[in-house]
Parts: sequence; C-alpha cells; structure tokens
Amino acid sequence: MATVLLNGFLERSAARLPDKEALICQEQRYRYSELDSLSNRVANALVERGVENGDRVGIFLDNSFESAVSIFGILKAGCAFVVVNPQTKAGKLCYILNNCGAKGLITHWKYREALEAVEEDVSSLEFSFVCGADKGDWAQEEGRAPLEEILTQQSDRPLPVRAIDIDMAAIIYTSGTTGFPKGASFTHRAMISASTSITTYLENVESDIILSALPLAFDYGLYQLLMSVQVGATLVLQRDFVFPYELVKTIVRERVTGFPGVPTIFAMLLQLKNIERQDFSSVRYVTNTAAALPVRHIREIRQVFPQARIYSMYGITECKRVSYMPPEELDDRPTAVGKGMPNEEAYIVNEAGQRVGPGEIGELVVRGSNLMMGYWENPEETAKVLRPGRYPGERVLYTGDLFKSDEDGYLYFVARKDNIIKSRGEKVSPKEVENSIYELPEVLEVSVVGVQDDVLGQAVKAKIVLKNGQDSLTERQIIAHCMKNMERFMVPKYVEFVSSLPKTASGKIMKREVEPDE
Repeated sequence: MATVLLNGFLERSAARLPDKEALICQEQRYRYSELDSLSNRVANALVERGVENGDRVGIFLDNSFESAVSIFGILKAGCAFVVVNPQTKAGKLCYILNNCGAKGLITHWKYREALEAVEEDVSSLEFSFVCGADKGDWAQEEGRAPLEEILTQQSDRPLPVRAIDIDMAAIIYTSGTTGFPKGASFTHRAMISASTSITTYLENVESDIILSALPLAFDYGLYQLLMSVQVGATLVLQRDFVFPYELVKTIVRERVTGFPGVPTIFAMLLQLKNIERQDFSSVRYVTNTAAALPVRHIREIRQVFPQARIYSMYGITECKRVSYMPPEELDDRPTAVGKGMPNEEAYIVNEAGQRVGPGEIGELVVRGSNLMMGYWENPEETAKVLRPGRYPGERVLYTGDLFKSDEDGYLYFVARKDNIIKSRGEKVSPKEVENSIYELPEVLEVSVVGVQDDVLGQAVKAKIVLKNGQDSLTERQIIAHCMKNMERFMVPKYVEFVSSLPKTASGKIMKREVEPDE
C-alpha cells in the first residue's frame, strides 16, 4: 500500500494530467508535469545539502511559481515547509526561523537585507536558495545557491519516499497580533484531511479554475494551492489584492470558476464602478473566511456574482477549517457560519467543559483528524488549547472563540473570549454591533472594541471607514441607527471616523491594533 502524503497530490495529478495547466502566475503558464519535475529538482538539491526527515525549510517569497515549486520540493525531500510572508520584518523573520530551527531558506535577492540578518542571527541555518541570481554574484556567495540554476541543472529524478503520513508537513505561524507568533505544526495526514473535507463540500473538480490573491503564508491562501493540485484543477495565483481591477480582469480573462476572498477583498470589489456589469458568469462559487461577511455584503456579492454559490465559512489556523454554511441555507441564516465540515465535529461547551444547548454562549471545541500537532516548541500554549477528548489519547481543540447555536445546530460567532466587551454589567458581542453598523450603505469597514470607562466598566467604541465620497454620515446618525436596532447597552458611546484600519497580511482587521489607549 502506497503511503499517502501531501506531495502525492502533485505526483498523482502530474501522472494523470501531465499536460494540463496547473498554475498561472504573472501571465506565465505551467503544466502539471513541469511542476512535478521542477519540484523534484528542488528536492534533490535539498537532499544533496544534507536535509533529513523532519527538517524545516523556510520560504520567504511572494506568491509565485517558485513558491509553489518550493513547497512541493520541500515535502518530497521529507522536510516540513515554513512559508513566511515577505512583508515580515527581519526581526520577526529571525524569530520564526530560530523558533522552528530552520536548516534552509528559499528567498529572493530583493530580500537580501533580511537574509543577511538571518544568516547572522539564525544559528540553525546552513544554506539558502536565492531567486534573482542574474542580479550579480550576491546569490552565489558561500552557503547560497541560485534557485534558477537548481531549476535548470539539478537532476529531476524522483526521490524514494522519505516520510510517512504522521510526519510533519508544515508549520504555519499565527498572525502574531498579540506577542510573538506561534507555529502551528501539521502532519501530512492532518493537511490531507482538511483539504479533502473542503474540496468535498465545495465540489471541486479538475475543470475548476481558482483565482487566489491570498498570501501562501496564510493557511487560506496555502490551501488554494493544495486543493487545486489535489483535484487536478488550475490555480491562478496573484501576488496580492492591492489592485482590485486586476482581479476583475483576471476573473473575466481566465473564466475563473472559484473565487476565495476575505471581507476586505469583497469590500474593495463592491466599491468599483460598474462592477455589476462585468461578465462573471463563469464563477460557480465564492468563499469567505477570516472574518464574517456583513449581511449587506452578502446581498451585494450575490448581485455581482449571480451564478455563484456563496460559502460563508469559519476557521482558525490550528485546524484550518471548522465550518461552512451550505449556500442554500444562507438566506435563512445570514449571520451563521454553518456546521462542522465533513469528517469533523464542532460543539460548544461552558466553562465546566459541558456541552450547552441552543442559544447558550460558550467556547467552540473542534475534534477531527485535521487538528494541529501542537505549537512548535511551545508545550505550555499547546496544553491550553489541545485538551483531552472522548477517547484515550485523543485531544480536541479549544478555539478560544465564543459561539452559540440555533435549534438546528447552526453555529453563530459571538466574539473572541478576550474580545468580549463587558459594559453596564452586560456582555456585548463586537461582531453583533459591527453587523448592525454595516447595514448603513455608507460604511466600508468597522471595528468595535471596548475601552475603559469609570462608570460603565467598558464603553463600546466603533472605528469606522466610510466609502469614497460618503463623508456626510455623522456620529449622531451612527448612534441613532444603533439605538433603533440594538439594546441600549450595546450602542457605541464613542464613534470615530478613520481613513483605514490596521490589518494582517491576510486582510483581517487587527483588533489589538485598533484598540485605543483610553
């Protein structure tokens, strides 16, 4: 019986569909046979440099063809990949590579300052592969090798299988909105389980053309690559989503069928002039995670993508995906994030660890084969979130998120446990206040936080970004709208209009950064 590994996704698709387009990136097109062959070259180069089963190799690149090839090459060498967003500053990059004990790093010459810092401060680092060798001799100094030479001159012979399915495949670092990032480590089995469950409910097939502008360092972006290769689909990989018109042109030109996004991407698209006139008839599904879509945006997305099924989803890095909302149920439960995905169980418990009934707020717990092994080199934090489950040796994931469910078992996000606002002796869900404010058509983005208040304990504060040209909305109108739609204790005491909100690289609003100093 053949070992089932994550790199087997590429090997099987290349054997079955060698001439099919696997990846479109920067207007370059790559067939499955090319991805497979070139990732073999990376794997052989790694083995020649002495990597052993379980070693970690970092990737510090933009979304690119080289990133995709490196991910599968590292897996074929029996190592675990660690993708780091190239926007990461040198200090945090050094922390991450030191934390995971990276033996190698794959990067680009334009990040040479960061690499030089890493080479000086990361004692475990033995070598680096560098793109952009044509820029001079920098990429060929001791310990470095030009990636272009590896991809053209290294042997592409397949290596013997060097791992089993319970070996580590990747470490995915959290966004680090509080303190230093934590590295969630995953086995091949866990990542295969997650990818298989998601492709099952999305009904992915090899004829799919999936557009992703999400960073590969973000698990949502990473899995677009893994899922497309698993089913033999085509992935259109964009560097980022800074230029929304580029996304529009790509959807139309490539006849994209799957479009994963986050609220920031959809907010940007919905602002574009005449967006509803574009021919998006090829798009059969749209997905959203990272943060819940405002109800108003769901209605507007449906108008822009009239043929698409809209999947509202919830997930966290530590298990990839938790739940999805069946599109046919979205109108009846627009604020729900669905039920646990296939091959997984999600339930809500109180502080005593007992399951709660419908309408009761508690912490969401997840059990399934898609859970992380733990936080790398961080047993204390691991023990807080991975706790004993139903069976001997089983561990379940305590998400740290507060949820409630309805009579039919559909899940509703309330707040992060540490983001809940306690005002006037009542608990206020920031998400509920945000959803209400999003109903105002002038609002582009909003973040609600609690600020210290001598009388209330905490007061509710809303920071709001208005759409372009929509500067007539006032603080008084915001408060009046909230008074009309929510209990008095939930109404913001403070409203501040800002030009932008701080976000992670994945587009998720950073609550800790938003919170003021009052």
